[in-house]
Amino acid sequence: MKHLANTSSPYLLQHASNPVDWYPWGEEAFQRARVEEKPIFLSIGYSTCHWCHVMAHESFEDEKIAALLNQYFICIKVDREERPDVDRLYMTYVQALTGSGGWPMSVWLTPELKPFFGGTYFPPDDRYGRIGFPSVLLQLSQLWRENRGRLEQEAERAIKALQHLAERRQEHLVMKKEEILHHAYAAWVQSFDEKWGGFGGAPKFPRPSILLFLLRYAKTASAAESKQARAMVFLTLQKMAAGGLQDHLGGGFHRYSVDRIWQVPHFEKMLYDQAQLVMPYLEAAQVTGEKAFLQVARDTLDYVARDLMSPEGGFYAAEDADSVDCSGKKQEGAFYVWALSELEQLLSSEEVAFISDHYHLKPSGNIPEEYDPHEELVGKNILMLWGTACDADLEPLKKIKEKLFAARLKRSRPHRDEKIVTAWNGLMISAFAKAGAQLKNQYDVETAQRAVMFIKKHLYDPKQGTLLRSWYQGRSMEQGFAEDYAFLIQGLLDLYEATSDGACLTWAEELQEKMNELFWDHEQGGYFSSAAADPHLLVRLKEDYDGAEPAASSVAASNLLRFSKLSSGRFTNAAEMAERIFQTMTATLTSMPTAVPQLLVGLCDSLRSSSEERICKDGSCNVR
Repeated sequence: MKHLANTSSPYLLQHASNPVDWYPWGEEAFQRARVEEKPIFLSIGYSTCHWCHVMAHESFEDEKIAALLNQYFICIKVDREERPDVDRLYMTYVQALTGSGGWPMSVWLTPELKPFFGGTYFPPDDRYGRIGFPSVLLQLSQLWRENRGRLEQEAERAIKALQHLAERRQEHLVMKKEEILHHAYAAWVQSFDEKWGGFGGAPKFPRPSILLFLLRYAKTASAAESKQARAMVFLTLQKMAAGGLQDHLGGGFHRYSVDRIWQVPHFEKMLYDQAQLVMPYLEAAQVTGEKAFLQVARDTLDYVARDLMSPEGGFYAAEDADSVDCSGKKQEGAFYVWALSELEQLLSSEEVAFISDHYHLKPSGNIPEEYDPHEELVGKNILMLWGTACDADLEPLKKIKEKLFAARLKRSRPHRDEKIVTAWNGLMISAFAKAGAQLKNQYDVETAQRAVMFIKKHLYDPKQGTLLRSWYQGRSMEQGFAEDYAFLIQGLLDLYEATSDGACLTWAEELQEKMNELFWDHEQGGYFSSAAADPHLLVRLKEDYDGAEPAASSVAASNLLRFSKLSSGRFTNAAEMAERIFQTMTATLTSMPTAVPQLLVGLCDSLRSSSEERICKDGSCNVR
């Protein structure tokens, strides 16, 4: 408890009272491992992670398992949202070792921080064909005592493989940009779910950058491909909004759907999902004129402003998947689901009949057993539409939803991670700025401006010109990473276009210069995820995958292209830097373009007609 009690991470503080003798990532733990010649057990997660809670309850709160950990290992806890560099390095190792990754992440290291074994969640005993956590601990501790050299050799091989991955040189582009874009489009056509939208099968994650790419591809593709690209986007947006993935009462989206039809979500709500999902809904509304898409964007922004915005204007990180139900037990989704008997107490019989038909509610619950492995949702219903993009504008439904929303407010709310992350705030600034400009809504613009002011006050060092990663209860933690700069620069450029406020452009330019100084790879191009100063980070990696969050280099490519069209001339080589990013990503762009949809957005931007240029004078910005 003494080691985590003074940390500032909500996730680490959740574990401060565990019987496990946790240390934060740092020299104190590393030194103890070297002195005692013990391996390190590294556990990485975040405060709103459901399976992190499960493993914590089953194993880290268990006295017997904690005793094994304390006897044989030096135990370190890392908040992956505070230290994405540490998470990225060891996640790359775990994915290479096991073929998959996720949180909680469990990695065993030598005292020199080199990994020799890893995985994600381990059950507290041998079950479901999986080895239990205590068995893993005992086997690894025995191997360390009896065959330490073998483990150290494995660790050395792993680090060399990671270093080789980081240092591999890229060839120049040999495929035309248009061919790369078509190849990506064709791949998404193949994986598209024509009935339920989205790509691939269960689980389904919303990846907004795919939709943004397809909307851009549609602008220059053939008539047939343009129609197909837009159809994939519109159906996906409709089905995500209709499903349980969207919170039909409070707005906003859950993390992902465990099934194909978007019905049963993993109930946590992440700020970065809200920010990114607003964008394709706004763009789809522009293309189609459909008010339904616009309403989804509006509901999402309203949720963030109501439930995730701090008094000073910064945006909180997330809300948990778990919450306490009416019996006092903590369950996943308890805040969001309904038993029909509850509704019968809140509504008239006519209203119950109406909403049951509208959302397909059942007395026995509408959640299939196979999607409720812990039997936490038995007899419960998730609000889900089966046809339309969002709730129909029906007066009876509006009144029913108001009643249910008011009743839900009396429930125990999910834990809210009140850490304010610079990168995610940058994404949210973009969303509010874009919405403000498109909807001519001054409140949205002012919301974006307040967030910028918060970051400048609490997460920026004006003397050094550097960003900090996150802020929590008056404390700012960790130096900023490449994504903090890239996402905030994007937000500032979007706010500049919404307001013509030259101060936004000036700060964006200053941050871009600092980003180039700290993270640019002068040998191959692209941006490293972290600066070069950390002696404990054994390999300095670049993110080359646009997943739940886009990679820093992918966002930076579009930012640089935007700078190249500004008349200030501050970045005369901005377009060339963007091209170097495309060059260093040649292997991925040519062989697996679907891994980098946000980079494909930049690739589309780079092909815009030269006649479409931005002229900026005296703080005004127009498109010609």
